[in-house]
Amino acid sequence: MATPLISSKLPNVGTTIFTVMSQLAVEYRAINLAQGFPDFPCSERLIEYAERAMRDGWNQYAPMPGMKSLREKLSAKTETLYGRCYNPDTEITITPGGTAALFSAISAVVGAGDEVIVFEPFYDSYIPVIELAGGVALRSKLRFPEYRIDWDEVRTLVSSRTKLIILNTPHNPTGTVWSADDMLALQAIVRDTNIIILSDEVYEHIIFDGREHQSVARFPELAERSFIVFSFGKTYHVTGWKVGYCLAPEPLMREFRKVHQFVTFCTNTPAQHAFAGMLDDPMFYTELGSFYQQKRDHFRTLLAASRFELLPSEGSYFQLARYDAISNETDTDFAVRVTKEYGVATIPVSVFYSDATDNKVVRFCFAKTEKTLTNAAEILCKI
Repeated sequence: MATPLISSKLPNVGTTIFTVMSQLAVEYRAINLAQGFPDFPCSERLIEYAERAMRDGWNQYAPMPGMKSLREKLSAKTETLYGRCYNPDTEITITPGGTAALFSAISAVVGAGDEVIVFEPFYDSYIPVIELAGGVALRSKLRFPEYRIDWDEVRTLVSSRTKLIILNTPHNPTGTVWSADDMLALQAIVRDTNIIILSDEVYEHIIFDGREHQSVARFPELAERSFIVFSFGKTYHVTGWKVGYCLAPEPLMREFRKVHQFVTFCTNTPAQHAFAGMLDDPMFYTELGSFYQQKRDHFRTLLAASRFELLPSEGSYFQLARYDAISNETDTDFAVRVTKEYGVATIPVSVFYSDATDNKVVRFCFAKTEKTLTNAAEILCKI
């Protein structure tokens, strides 16, 4: 019996570049600086909290919006850091990772024909979800090589059909950080409109050189119209645990939960207990920026003797590098060749553009041990 023919809802989507390059790294035994995950252990305390929760019997469904004690601690944390109090009962939801939160937020508010403004290059989950919801993505390219927003262009994209603007700071893949002036410019654009904001802030604590994370929660006019997405996995070095959360004013969160409950219903219970325990020690996340800044600086120092041109990395755990002094290959061909021939896997930045814009730039992840970074840099300096 033949398999029924179907019309793909995502005809332009294939396997993500992260899967492709990580598989290639395994096949060629390459050092994986491609996919964004740490190769060092997480906190022993975090594991102890999770193990204790499992042994104490917390192994069944958590409440749909998440464990209340965790939501209460997140409310207190957000008020301390960003000056806005979110009601833990009605305005905070725990999700199975940041990507699931992005899916629920977009699906909750975007309908057929709605326009969504996104900034290129962008995290690759945004566009497929917009398309699944029947929306239309309007792209605004960040100005290369600084990767800054062209606010004049953004204004030309806004219309009565604009339903959502998606922002991401610190930014993946570029490492750029939005300034307070950027937020004020956005605030002016959406004032007196019905535009909703989706702010992807999963790298909120990984920010460098004395900068301050400009969460939309800091700006009352923006916060009143925003979903804000965060990630425990990024903060606590456990990307495989897939736990995140979303903040939003009650009317938006009500719609968010309508989708969330049918995507997953609830999120891993022992992990929620573990993160609640970790939140009692704010030093972990307040010192995270300096922890990763040391890795960034170490990696950049190691690559100073290479032929790569390192672009600024203001936040996240990614370092972009131009290679046009090395090769005229497309960035995809270059990334594959470096993986196969030299043994270091990276990500070509063109995959984060809808039109495959190729500026001869690749992305390295420096969330690695000193040994991993040293070994990788020795190889890269020989290219």
